[in-house]
Amino acid sequence: MPPGARRYDPDRRQRIIDAAIRVVGAKGIAGLSHRSAAAEADVPLGSTTYHFKTLDDLLVAALRQANEGFAQALAGSAALADPDTDLAGALARLLGEVLAADRGRVEREYELYLAALRRPALRPVAAEWCEAAAAALTPRTDPATARALVAVMDGISLQVLLTDAEYDERQAREILTRVLGSRQAAQECPADRARS
Repeated sequence: MPPGARRYDPDRRQRIIDAAIRVVGAKGIAGLSHRSAAAEADVPLGSTTYHFKTLDDLLVAALRQANEGFAQALAGSAALADPDTDLAGALARLLGEVLAADRGRVEREYELYLAALRRPALRPVAAEWCEAAAAALTPRTDPATARALVAVMDGISLQVLLTDAEYDERQAREILTRVLGSRQAAQECPADRARS
């Protein structure tokens, strides 16, 4: 290769995103910079600024990638697609599997997700995740209940992560069953409730 010639590196952008996620896992959002991502990815600093003009651009890409895991797990779950499967039980089991598979990965995902509190550029991506997860549940329930289930699963996950507690699938199933039960109660007409 002639001196000064650039080497074509089609995976460089992806390596930078992966490195940014690792930096967030090791040092938190405050530890992420173009420089720290470049060092972790073992690329020149100019590569990070070429692919991601601002730190928010890099965070958006990292959050978008981190979001893919749970929404894909929901969308790809055969149990959730089966109308005869207990939805609360299937969700509780899936949530446990996600938390057990790689707790550190889930922590990094939530750190990126919660960064949207202080970085408005991340809010649309956080909202995309919520909508994608709810959309994956709408074949089994109505949109409002799907959003409620996503919110409850978020809360359960955060409590497990923040308290370093063991995940309790039975308790999660019970909570999710209550959300689904409240949907059924809300759908009853007032005359049905008066008769019962």
